[in-house]
Amino acid sequence: MGNKWMKYNTLRNQILIVFLIVMTIVLCFVGILIYSQVSEMLKNNAEKQIYQTAIQASARVESLYEQVDMLSTQITTNTIVQQQLQGYNTGLPISYQQRQTFMQISNSFQTYSNGISNFEIYTSDYEKIIPLDDEALHTRLDDYWIKLADEAKGKLVWIGTDPMEPEFFLAIKRVSLIERGFSNGGYLLVQLNADYFDFIDNSNGNEYMILVDQYQQPITSNYVGDVAPLLIEERNNILLGDNEYILTKEESEKTGWTLTILTPVENFMDGISVVKSTIILSGGIGIIVFLLFSYIFSTMITRPINNLTKTMLKAKEGELIKIPETSSTIEIMHLNKSYNQLVENTNHLIQVVYEKELMRSRSELKALQAQINPHFLFNTLDALYWSLEEKEEEELAEIVISMSELFRYTISDQQKNEWVTVRQALEHVESYMRIMKIRFGDRFTYEIVEPKGYENIKIPKLLIQPLVENAISHGIGNKSGRGSVSVILSPNEESQHLTVKVIDDGVGMDQETIDRILQQVESGKVSSLKGNGVAIANVNKRLQLYYQDSSYSGITITSEVNRGTCFMFEIPLSGGRGIDE
Repeated sequence: MGNKWMKYNTLRNQILIVFLIVMTIVLCFVGILIYSQVSEMLKNNAEKQIYQTAIQASARVESLYEQVDMLSTQITTNTIVQQQLQGYNTGLPISYQQRQTFMQISNSFQTYSNGISNFEIYTSDYEKIIPLDDEALHTRLDDYWIKLADEAKGKLVWIGTDPMEPEFFLAIKRVSLIERGFSNGGYLLVQLNADYFDFIDNSNGNEYMILVDQYQQPITSNYVGDVAPLLIEERNNILLGDNEYILTKEESEKTGWTLTILTPVENFMDGISVVKSTIILSGGIGIIVFLLFSYIFSTMITRPINNLTKTMLKAKEGELIKIPETSSTIEIMHLNKSYNQLVENTNHLIQVVYEKELMRSRSELKALQAQINPHFLFNTLDALYWSLEEKEEEELAEIVISMSELFRYTISDQQKNEWVTVRQALEHVESYMRIMKIRFGDRFTYEIVEPKGYENIKIPKLLIQPLVENAISHGIGNKSGRGSVSVILSPNEESQHLTVKVIDDGVGMDQETIDRILQQVESGKVSSLKGNGVAIANVNKRLQLYYQDSSYSGITITSEVNRGTCFMFEIPLSGGRGIDE
């Protein structure tokens, strides 16, 4: 079962699945966020619209109420009404003709509003003036309302449902006599039709409006249930049956009445449903489009990797070839470049090992040819040395012993080990410079600076002496006058390298000559070099062979014409390739 699914466990499929999961999560998160924000926005807009409707409806109620207040004020301040009631308060009775006049005035103002059913006028001692019957005010109303009218001092007082005729509403206003210091001149009772404030639009059957007065008594309502719980409800959202409603209340500052509006939440859910459908459709399309682009993108990423994998499988079979760098992705380009560099280094290493083995074979052959009998040569030089000592030829004897040391260093045990200690290498250099000192006499001086504690570090044979020979032959030999050569070894603990410098104060070289020598040395064309270049090329080649794995940086040459030349190279303190061979 595992092997069956293993073939699908590719990098491209993993990238595709991860991208798809991430995109799905992002789309779901964004969809939920947009849906919640849009839903909240639609709900807020609906609440604002409902609140605005409540304000407009409340303003309409206030307008109707003010119309009644204005008409009642016009009647109570009418000149004839004021005069007749003022005369009544001074003891003059109201005649039948005056009652007719009151009736005409009442009817004239009643025509201004279809909602007013009747005006009733009473004297200050509660006797009815109009209509023409003998019913007194205190029998018509409770004394509580008369007292409120007196306290209101001319303002309209809302009573509510007519106790005698429940299909009507009542309001009362005291008549203040303007010329008698606004004293009580009587009362005006306004009878209103029950549908006067019925402004509710019943076309929207699932929306309810409830208008109650300051005493929480219903004035108009299209809600068939008990309104009392709704009037004390403080929440903005309530549940009636299975439906959720938004509850909005607006209280009038002028009348003290409260308008309550119940709007179903489902009225504005249609817009939310459209948003939900749009988000789901957009998310589905987005996932399909992203899946297509993810497939293309994952293919672009994995194709170079697949090519690299195929090439590495060929390398496993021994075919080391480079990969064309065709990818535009920086990481893949670096990967291809690194692999190509690895292939190049491996091929180069194979070539270096081959050349080293070839050079070693040739060196061993030459060593065999040179080892006809080295001891015979040493014994001959030793006999020559003692013969010169007996003849007191000290200078020639010193040359012979130095030559003997040179030969012993160069050819002894060459087939066994090509490595010597720093101390042995410097002794060999000193032997060579003693011979050169005899040749040049006072024209030549030398100096060897050796750091303490580093005498036993292993280095290849004949690594320093060729550079010293080059400095003496081409630097001091071509100079008129005195010259000196210094061999300075200095350790660098930080980089773990030993720096070797061969410095002369000879004729020097110009930069063009230095560049030409270095170019030919780096190209490996030893056979084409003459003079300075041969020794430098040989040393450089040996350093490359023995310190291939130690980041060898090559020989550095600094020189000034008529000032001298400095050859410098670094070797690691840990040794190089073949040190234990």
